[in-house]
Amino acid sequence: MSILAPGVRVVIVGTVSRHREPERYYAGPGNRFWELLHGSGLVPSLLGPDDAAALPSLGVGLTDLVLDRVEVAGREPEVLIDVAALDAQIRDAAPRVVAFVSKTAATWYARGAGERLPRGYGELSWTVAGRPAFVLPGPSGANNGMPLPLRLALWTDLADYLDVSPARRWRSAR
Repeated sequence: MSILAPGVRVVIVGTVSRHREPERYYAGPGNRFWELLHGSGLVPSLLGPDDAAALPSLGVGLTDLVLDRVEVAGREPEVLIDVAALDAQIRDAAPRVVAFVSKTAATWYARGAGERLPRGYGELSWTVAGRPAFVLPGPSGANNGMPLPLRLALWTDLADYLDVSPARRWRSAR
C-alpha cells in the first residue's frame, strides 16, 4: 500500500513485510507518527491514520520498502529488499526529499542499493532515485527510549530542510 502523488515535497518510507501490508499507516498503539508529522510543521493540522489519503494534497507521500524474508536450510534467514520497486515509486512521485522513518529502513535500503550505512539522523550522503535522502527517528512505541522532544527536533530538521531553497542554503553557508 502506498499513498503517493506526483510532485509531493517528501515521501516518507517505512518498512513492511511482503506478506503483511498495513491496513492503516502508523495506527499502532504508542505510535507518534501523526503527532511528529504535525509538530514538525510538515503538515498544518493534526491528522490520524484515517486521514492518510489526504497527505498527498499536503505535500506528503507514504510508502514502504518491501522486505521479503527467505528461509535457507541450515543458514540464517535472508532478507531481500525490492530496491527497484521503491526507486520506481520515487521517480514517479518526484519528491524533493525521501525520508526514511527509521535507521532500520535506511539501513535496509542502503544494503540493497550498495550504499554506505547511515550512522545518524538527518541528510544522507547518497540519494534515492536521484532525490536527497534523510533519516528520521522512528515514531513507534518501540522507540520511546528517545525522548519525544528530541525526535520532534529531528523531524523539524526535515521540515526546515524542505523550507530552505537550495539557493538560500548556499547563501547562508558562505
